[in-house]
Amino acid sequence: MKPLSYAGMIYMSHFNTACLVLSQYTGETVFSDFIKKYFKQNKKFGSRDRKVISHLCYCFFRMGKAIPNVTMNERILLGLFLCSNESNEILKELKPGWDNKVGLPLHQKLSIVHAEFLPGDVFPWKQQLSESIAYEKFCQSFFIQPDLFIRTRPGKAELVKRNLQENKILFKEIDNSCLELPNGTKLENIVEPGVDYVIQDLNSQGMGMMFKTAIDQLPSSFSVWDCCAGSGGKSLLLFDLHPGIDISVSDIRGSILNNLKKRFDQSGINKYESFVADLSRPGFKGVSSSFDLIVCDAPCTGSGTWSRTPEQLYFFDEAKIDQFATIQRKIISNVLPYLNEKGFFIYITCSVFRKENEEAARYAIKEFDLEIIRMEILEGYEKKADTLFAVLFRKN
Repeated sequence: MKPLSYAGMIYMSHFNTACLVLSQYTGETVFSDFIKKYFKQNKKFGSRDRKVISHLCYCFFRMGKAIPNVTMNERILLGLFLCSNESNEILKELKPGWDNKVGLPLHQKLSIVHAEFLPGDVFPWKQQLSESIAYEKFCQSFFIQPDLFIRTRPGKAELVKRNLQENKILFKEIDNSCLELPNGTKLENIVEPGVDYVIQDLNSQGMGMMFKTAIDQLPSSFSVWDCCAGSGGKSLLLFDLHPGIDISVSDIRGSILNNLKKRFDQSGINKYESFVADLSRPGFKGVSSSFDLIVCDAPCTGSGTWSRTPEQLYFFDEAKIDQFATIQRKIISNVLPYLNEKGFFIYITCSVFRKENEEAARYAIKEFDLEIIRMEILEGYEKKADTLFAVLFRKN
């Protein structure tokens, strides 16, 4: 092999550091948090170094369950080839034949390396998928970084677009309130989070149509329980669709409800009830009345978001599907007694697995007097977005 150029030496140093980071990571925390902590402890890396090293690590994870018996170096190189659109020093030095073809469309690059693995090897749980998921397209989506989506607050769309244009930030307008931007775009000093916009994935925003279907059939004053509220994205969307809504929010994690409070404060929302509860256990405290609308964004495998967090794909254990399905059925059983007659129940996951989706819906119908108004997969794998499952029930 010819001697490395100076640029090649720098990039090989990045490659070696990525291998070191990966050898220390066990999957017990979110990788973005882990590598931030690593860089904080190793301050010699500049912003460009950090970006390249992080990208190499994510290239490794994007290979998912494929080629488990090859070296870490080989996995990174394959992932780097498939995930890159431009020539880079590492491929140029180690795989010049691939580097010459790095700008090809993904399906052509996959055909070049088809002897190494098949796209389905990345995600080997085809038989577990929800019915309408396009398997090959879904598998290929793991090699593509999703985009950043924001939702402009009511009356703020023109302000946000004007500020983005003035700061020469590229964006695509999806609809009147949804904008698509390159992942990693910094907005904090350009528009005001919470006041002008909220970060919310494309298909989470798409839940607005299902929310409106329920809202349009409820009286003007109605009560809502966002029972697995997380950081409050769905509740914020409900507030913007129906200001002054009477809402309660709960989650098993007190810390995330603190984040919700900060987001609500930013957004000017101060009328709501909040409590911590483990809804998988009967007899939880905090609910003092019944509700016209219950929204359950249930804990799940998160498999519809793994192109955003591919380390979860790499470390995933299939047994977790049954574990989450059991928790989901317990939550459904424990919250539905609080739904008023003729009220609506919206069940949501960011999963692509049938047991967490359609089978959960069938369980709810079997155990409770519900009818399905609308059920759908909101696919994101061809839109650089997350994939969600959602079903709207009405209580008879």
